[in-house]
Amino acid sequence: MNETDYIWMDGNLVPWKDATIHVLTHSLHYGMGIFEGIRYYETEEGPAIFRLCDHTERFFFGARDAFLEIPFSKSEINEAIKEVVRINKLQSGYIRPLAYFGYGKMGLNPRGCPTNVSISTWPWGSYLGDDAVKVKTSRFKRIHPDSTHVEAKICGHYINSIFASVDVRDQGYHEALLMDHYGCVGEGPGENIFIITDGTLITPGPGSILRGITRRSIMTIAKDQGIPVEERRITLDDIHYSDESFFTGTAAEVTPIYSVDDRKIGKASPGPITQKLQKIFEDTIHGRNETYKDWLTVVI
Repeated sequence: MNETDYIWMDGNLVPWKDATIHVLTHSLHYGMGIFEGIRYYETEEGPAIFRLCDHTERFFFGARDAFLEIPFSKSEINEAIKEVVRINKLQSGYIRPLAYFGYGKMGLNPRGCPTNVSISTWPWGSYLGDDAVKVKTSRFKRIHPDSTHVEAKICGHYINSIFASVDVRDQGYHEALLMDHYGCVGEGPGENIFIITDGTLITPGPGSILRGITRRSIMTIAKDQGIPVEERRITLDDIHYSDESFFTGTAAEVTPIYSVDDRKIGKASPGPITQKLQKIFEDTIHGRNETYKDWLTVVI
């Protein structure tokens, strides 16, 4: 990991190496914490955070589901995120807000534990690489929605993602694909998935997936381009016989999928619609597209 200078912790800027917690921190033992992943990009006007307010809204939404009372307002968190970007003097990077139950109590019931908040940033390039990726369906299923709040970015959820991702990467694939409790396609370990069939953009609907902010952005861009968009259940056959497929996510951005379970997707990866959406998204995050200028928060 490329270290930066400062991490924001509970209202104070702390040198990177001093940003530590006690070994008996509650969330370290039981996994109940929430986080966000946010990117910022170099633009002509300066570093620009992508959809800052939307990420902060989801951060607070997740905190409510996880019984965490964040001791800061949304506007204070927004300002803290901008401060972290500003003081670390990066033109582009990744931001990780984290809220967790701190030191002071053990046992499953977190009531009475303090809530701690940190915001970190570091340089992070392409998460899945620059080329189309080879995907394998995981033997691990996505978490059942009746067992947790699946739409919150709860730290413990990502154990499921780690099992799936490490398993398929050890087999030589770039990323996993998890099926949902219906036996239909859910999402990647840290990405939403789209397919394109006969000119229509199709993605699994809400219920057992994270409703990603990049996912929502791509759906908006597609609709604005006159591309039909459907949210519905998708089978593996739907993917195998689709014309194009790609992942979306804060880390993954828009990543074309070359194959799923060793079956090549379409005639080319990326396909023409994927390339079009990818280009508009790239122009947007780098401040070259006036249509979605309000998705960027420039840090001066």
